[in-house]
Formats: sequence, structure tokens, C-alpha cells
Amino acid sequence: MIRVLLLAILMLGPAAEAQIGVPRLPIRVPGGLPGGLGLPLDAQQGLTAPTDELARLEGARKALIAQLLRRHADVLEADPDGNPIVRGEVLALGPTDAALAAALRAGFSVLRERSPGALGIRMVVLAAPHGTATARALKRLRRLDPAGAYDFNNIYTESGATGSSPAAPPPAAGASASAKATALGLIDGGLAIAQPVFRDVVIHQHGCGGAAIPSAHGTEVASLMVGHSERFGGAAPGASLYAADVYCGNPAGGAVDAIAEALDWLAGERVPVINVSLVGPPNSLLQQVVARAVAQGFLIVAAVGNDGPAAPPLYPAAYPGVIGVTAVDDRRRVIFEAERGPQVMFAAPGADIPAAGAPDGFESVRGTSFAAPLVAGLLAGQLQALAPPGGRGPLPAVDPAAAHAALDALARAAIHLGARGRNAVFGYGLVGAGLPSPRPSRN
Repeated sequence: MIRVLLLAILMLGPAAEAQIGVPRLPIRVPGGLPGGLGLPLDAQQGLTAPTDELARLEGARKALIAQLLRRHADVLEADPDGNPIVRGEVLALGPTDAALAAALRAGFSVLRERSPGALGIRMVVLAAPHGTATARALKRLRRLDPAGAYDFNNIYTESGATGSSPAAPPPAAGASASAKATALGLIDGGLAIAQPVFRDVVIHQHGCGGAAIPSAHGTEVASLMVGHSERFGGAAPGASLYAADVYCGNPAGGAVDAIAEALDWLAGERVPVINVSLVGPPNSLLQQVVARAVAQGFLIVAAVGNDGPAAPPLYPAAYPGVIGVTAVDDRRRVIFEAERGPQVMFAAPGADIPAAGAPDGFESVRGTSFAAPLVAGLLAGQLQALAPPGGRGPLPAVDPAAAHAALDALARAAIHLGARGRNAVFGYGLVGAGLPSPRPSRN
């Protein structure tokens, strides 16, 4: 507990609140610690699990990373902090022609280049010289061009787990989902679009060279955003979905350059709300890409991660302006493996809730991965409700003022939980209570 308190205190700061995407609401930090600082880490919230179960859930992502590195050592390796990166690749954001020429003279070669798009991104993927370790290659580029922006091509992983047994959909009774929206963006794995909950949903797919490579995680997250059937409804049932697959069944999937390209595609399509239920380490290039999107008024919703209450923050949720989401159970208790900190903006259901699985059933899912899409759907509904009648096109306008207004509205509607004011466990509070919603039966 002491470690959690100290970590959160060190992370609190005013800089993040000045960014686009943070509601303009009074933020009160409760007293109780020296200097008037206090953090609402209630001992009864999410810390009652058996030690072995907590260790298993907190260590799930580390186990996944270890497995990836072991199975795919030919294309992946660990950076100096143990995070997975694409072996032999270094990213350059907006390098000058002179800097790129110097890199080529030093033995680097260009593997891929993303041309500037809606976000003005020029990202070059460089191959390290033969026989040069990736970390050493990165240091060399930074020495060659101290003013440039270079980093590893980090891998980002899923932030949730599917239960060991299928789940039944909600009972055929109750109210429909509370949000209505026209479009949402998703950066994740591929979708099983034949799943019945997507039957009437317009889905625009991107990535993998046009190939459809379904994934369980992508399908589950998408269903919680836009899925609907006689017995199931996501946060924005029937809304169209712009889905970018950044994995494509590739062991090097989920890399920074793929996520950046997906963000650029969604920005070009003017999709105002984008869900990213992926987590990983800080990456300076991804941070700059996210900052450009946030500055234009795009709302980026991200899972805060499940590495435990004392773990360092995960990204992109912890970047300034990103809407970090935690998960609660049906008793409104934060799940004990969820991360805590000032990056948490909202809480939503995410403990053993049903989500659509392939080919046609439902799975029980748990984690912040599955709370984030509910918040994304609700935000899209807020944007749509705030859009002036007769606006151009099928989507609400993308601009910072609209983003602020939508966040303000959702924060004011949140059910406050925990200590006073916005807090490090629940953020502004719980939204989407009752989601995924049961749908009335037509029988």
C-alpha cells in the first residue's frame, strides 16, 4: 500500500491536465497526508484477492511477453528494460534528409516509410547495420542526430483475459444501451465479422494488406463497442466501426509503427473517438503521434492495464490527453489487478462480463481492455448528442472544443466512487453501469 501511495504521489502533476482531452472540471485532491496531499487508495477497493490469484493476474502480461520472446527470438528481442521490441529495427520520426543520409552512410537501411498523412507523420523504419545490436544502433542514431526523434519499435499487447469457459449472453430482458453514436474507431486485432452481433453493423477494415485475420481480443472489444443482437448490446449498438488490425497474425504485430499508421488512417477518416485496448512501455515516437491526434480533437480512449496497483504506468493510457479507463465488477469494486494513478479518468464494467466470441457464442472477459470500449462508445454518443442538427457528413465534427464538451458531459454523468474528487482508483467515477446491456427479446 505504501508503495502505491508513493508512486501515485510522484506521478501527480499539473502538466497533464493542461492537455486536450482532460475535462475542465474541479479536481480536488483530498487531504490526509503531509502537506495536504492524499490519494484515495481505499484498502477495501480491489485488494481482497488471494495472494496467488493477484500474482497470477498481475503477471499475465509478463508471462505473455516472456512467451513471445522465447517463441519468436528471430524477430523479437527485449529492450534494456525487458520490454519486447522488433529485432534490428529503429524508428525515426520526421528525420531530415541530411539525418537520413548520415544514417545510410553509417550502415543503416530503410525498411519502411510512412508518408505524411492526416496527422502529418513521416515515420521511417530503419534496419540496424548487420551485426549491430538494436540498443546500440539506437544510441548510434541519437549520437549522429541529437536533435532527431528516434526510438525502439516497441510491441504493445492486449490488456485483458478471456475466461476459461463460455459465457451466456445477458438475459433477454432489460433496457437497451444508453449511448447512440454514428461511428467509432478501433485499434486492435482483427475481427470475426461473421459473428451475429455484427450482422447489421457497417465495418470498415484496415491493415494486413486487405486480408481478414480474426482475433479473439479484437472481436470481443469490438462487440462491446458496436455489437447488438436480440440478447446483447454494446455501448453504441449498430454504430459503424472503423477497425484497424495492427497484429495481422504476425509475431511482430502491435508495433509502434503499425499503431501510428492506424491512428493516421483513423484521423484521415475523421473518426472522432478511437479505442486502444493495448498497453506497453513509454515510447517517444508514439507519444508524439498521440499528441498530434489529441491536439486535433480526437478522443483516444485506452485501457490503463492490469499489471497491478503498484505497477508503473502503461501507455498509451498514461500519455497526456488520453482517456485512461479502469474496470470494476458488478459490486462497483475496482478489479484488484487494475493499475492506479492519475492516468485513470473513468471506470466502467470489466469483470467477468460477456463479449462476443467466434464463431457465434459469447465469452466471459475480464480486464481494463473490456472497460475501455464501453467508455469509447459512450463518448461517441456524447459527441453525437452535442453535434448541431444538420451538420455535414455522418460524423460529428472533430475539434478540441467538441472533445472537451463530450468529456465534461460524461464526467458530470459519472457515478462518483471512492475518495473525494477525481481519484487514482476510479478517476471521475463509473460510467456505463449495466453495460453490456441486455436487449429485449422479440419473442
